[in-house]
Amino acid sequence: MTDDFFRNRLDQMIDLRHPLAVLANRMPWQEIEASLAQRWARQVKAGKKIEDLDLFGPVSAVAGGGVSDAGRPRLPTRLMVALLYLKLAFNESDEEVIQRWGETPTWQYFSGNEYFEHQWPCDPTQLGRFRKALGEEGVEELLARTMEVAVTLKLIAKKELTRVIVDSTVQEKAVAHPTVCLDCCPVC
Repeated sequence: MTDDFFRNRLDQMIDLRHPLAVLANRMPWQEIEASLAQRWARQVKAGKKIEDLDLFGPVSAVAGGGVSDAGRPRLPTRLMVALLYLKLAFNESDEEVIQRWGETPTWQYFSGNEYFEHQWPCDPTQLGRFRKALGEEGVEELLARTMEVAVTLKLIAKKELTRVIVDSTVQEKAVAHPTVCLDCCPVC
């Protein structure tokens, strides 16, 4: 691949010792993409049997069956996984993470870009659809891969992963409020 002399290379713009740059170089991106590839494979549809009559009698046909090549090509898996990771790591909304991606060279390097891009990588709604298609198991797998890398880099000790801290302040409380009956007897 030849260099583009008119565009800025990200590895020359950022500090490669930045935690996201180190993580980008240590993540098993090919393994992650291979494990998620089965989720993105186009599914064979059975189709719907249609019964009809023509001049020669009853006719049956199958409509909507097979594998469709219709639709826009998918965005790179690494880009979408990186955007999801950045969203969760920096506590951003879908819109904010997409906007910041267009302004932050380190984020673009983390998501696999070679050159700096000023435009958004995708529409914010696509990140929500990706998250839904990935499912809870996929997000847990991505978290596990990230923690494996952090343990191998000695950023996290294994003993720190044995305890879970849960913030219970957001749980609903079983509080009953007294009610006053003004219509009935004075005892209520």
